[in-house]
Amino acid sequence: MTLSPPVIRGKLDVKLGRYAAGTAAALADPLLVGRAQDYRRHAASRMIPLEPGDVRKRFGAGEYHVSLKVDGEFSLLVYAAGEAFLVNPGGTVRVGIPAVDEAAALLKKAGIKSALIPGELHFTKAAGRRPRVHDVSRVARQPGSQADLDQLAFSAFDVIAIDGQPAGDKFAETWARLTTLFAGGKRAGVVEAVWLDDAAAIESQLRKWIEQGAEGAVVRSDAAGRFKLKPRHTIDAAVIGFTEGTDDRGGMIHDLLIALIRPDGCLHVVGHVGGGFSNDERRGFLSDLKDSLAESDYVEVNDQVAYHMVRPEWVIEVSVLDLIAESTRGQPINKMALEWDAAASRYRIVRRMPLVAMISPQFVRRREDKAVHAGDIPLRQVTDLVEVPLAGQNARQLELPKSEVIRREVCTKQMKGQTLVRKLLMWKTNKDTAGEDFPAYVIHYTDYSPNRKAPLEREVRVSSSREQIDRLWSELAAEAFTKGWARPRE
Repeated sequence: MTLSPPVIRGKLDVKLGRYAAGTAAALADPLLVGRAQDYRRHAASRMIPLEPGDVRKRFGAGEYHVSLKVDGEFSLLVYAAGEAFLVNPGGTVRVGIPAVDEAAALLKKAGIKSALIPGELHFTKAAGRRPRVHDVSRVARQPGSQADLDQLAFSAFDVIAIDGQPAGDKFAETWARLTTLFAGGKRAGVVEAVWLDDAAAIESQLRKWIEQGAEGAVVRSDAAGRFKLKPRHTIDAAVIGFTEGTDDRGGMIHDLLIALIRPDGCLHVVGHVGGGFSNDERRGFLSDLKDSLAESDYVEVNDQVAYHMVRPEWVIEVSVLDLIAESTRGQPINKMALEWDAAASRYRIVRRMPLVAMISPQFVRRREDKAVHAGDIPLRQVTDLVEVPLAGQNARQLELPKSEVIRREVCTKQMKGQTLVRKLLMWKTNKDTAGEDFPAYVIHYTDYSPNRKAPLEREVRVSSSREQIDRLWSELAAEAFTKGWARPRE
């Protein structure tokens, strides 16, 4: 890893004192964002979610590293050339946080030249109060004082590489090195963890942490793998659609599409639930819901089968093992917000907005004591647990950032008395952080030739990388603007 200097501070926005933040454009090595994304994606794919009741079923005698699950922002600590900074999978770069400066001092003291260390940026716990990721986001966006910054901490939990050497296969050795490197740190350290040898000890430790207000625990074993232990959460949601079962489940529901109510009154699709129903419930629900069919401008599909939309009249209770508010690349998880037109008995599209993905949702019961209104099925059931961008915004009034034209080139050519036109236009959408519906960059190529059977031809290229989109521009321009094509005179 060669970084000199590691961060171009002139491309960062100063928030307070030495603390500054910005995008990956400030990195001397832009591939570091990919390293953060790859680690998180790899770790997530190997992490098995478990609820506390499964602990004794899953773990036998062995050696287990059990760590407190910190409610913070996953960040990759990068140390090089005597400096340290954080980069997250979304491409946000942070420098000048006291905890990160302390980490740099500890690594320098240990004689380390370079390091990539995954961890959590989190808010230190106030007396009797559980630290939340909301606190991290609030301070990271705009700290109100130096005291705010001083309450941010970095807790390491793994190693990608130190001095160019990747971590070994034995996690016990990795952990021993981490604890040595961060020994004595006040704001920079390692996650709270213990080594345990059986399921009973793991269960006892998990119970202790949960009683103290913790979110859960992570169990790691070279032999058994990685596990995330968390108590289940329950949410009440409106039923807005269903799919029908096939084969041995013919005449039954397959799953239900559910939604929560945003503060603006929109129904926000949160996902679907297909487990936890008895066969009698599956039969009865199908019969009842078929009497409540509704029209919809929006079509939701599961396993290539479109949902039958129904009037929002039912409320059900659903338990989930976890709620995930962003992808492994740090992007928001967008779900459709809908407006229910009762007079027309029809759902109308409002727009996609950030929400969550539900992990292991299970039907608990129908809540006939609750109705589909904001007081019974509010979005805050989710936002009290995880941070959801734009949760307080009115989805009907939200204005997305305007696109910005970056490059434009037009050339013409005379042939058989006709004017041929080719045009390249590149723009930055400024909407890529709004979700997967928008790429970061777009090139639109137009080729107009009145002598052809189809006079107008178009081609669109997109990319999330400025470097790649510039390369695509060069390739298209070289192919389109060959000999004989000239720029029109002003």
